Amino acid sequence: MPFPLWTFIDSGEQTGAVNMAFDESLARALAAGGGTPSLRLFRWLPWAISLGHNQAAEELDAARCAADGVDIVRRPTGGRAILHAEELTYSVVMPAGRKSILQVYNEISGALVHGLALYGVEVALQKSQPDFAKEYRSSSSIPCFASSARYEIEWHGRKLVGSAQRRFTGPAGDVVLQHGSILCGDAHLRLAGYLAASVAEARDRILATLRERTADLRMITGGPVSMDRLGGCIRRGFEESWGVDFTAPAGIHTQTA
Repeated sequence: MPFPLWTFIDSGEQTGAVNMAFDESLARALAAGGGTPSLRLFRWLPWAISLGHNQAAEELDAARCAADGVDIVRRPTGGRAILHAEELTYSVVMPAGRKSILQVYNEISGALVHGLALYGVEVALQKSQPDFAKEYRSSSSIPCFASSARYEIEWHGRKLVGSAQRRFTGPAGDVVLQHGSILCGDAHLRLAGYLAASVAEARDRILATLRERTADLRMITGGPVSMDRLGGCIRRGFEESWGVDFTAPAGIHTQTA
């Protein structure tokens, strides 16, 4: 990594709006020439559904989400809908340099794979790239976890970590924001119940697809997930894979491995 000095942020539970604004602010600040590259770990309170930057909000039943206390927020990145519930979410903000989107995906996924191995879970990277232009024409593609992109993380062929990426340009050059969900339980399956009436006929199919194509840490390990230990392992995965030195600015709560 070209910048050995990084910031680690454990921001705990925040609303969807705060989480997405936080990620974007880190990326824009780095592109403007301020701050350092960062790894942030966080969760969502209340649960929230995030839509990809260009995804139609009409695909969700906003009234039912509101009735159940589920927020709806738009991500600054692409991809498809995710119900953020039983998960640990990561974000990485770093200079892009001359690296391609897939190169960055591969490097970040490598650090996550190492962190998950420290937690005791052996995973693999998806090697193929789906035809997303074709898949997105189907209502079955509404959930992010319905398919895996190249270098996304799988357990026995089932998606465990879903990620999205965007680049910001500023005086300091191009900056990558990549964030993603590490599934810790099966609450993400409930996304199918929050789809709008216009795609209601796809709910059962989407639920079946999510059950078939996703895995979560509770299912894999057969027991409850320690968020503190998992967060520490993910942090160490980046430190040991990339040789980075995490420091923290004043006022930010940090978590040690």
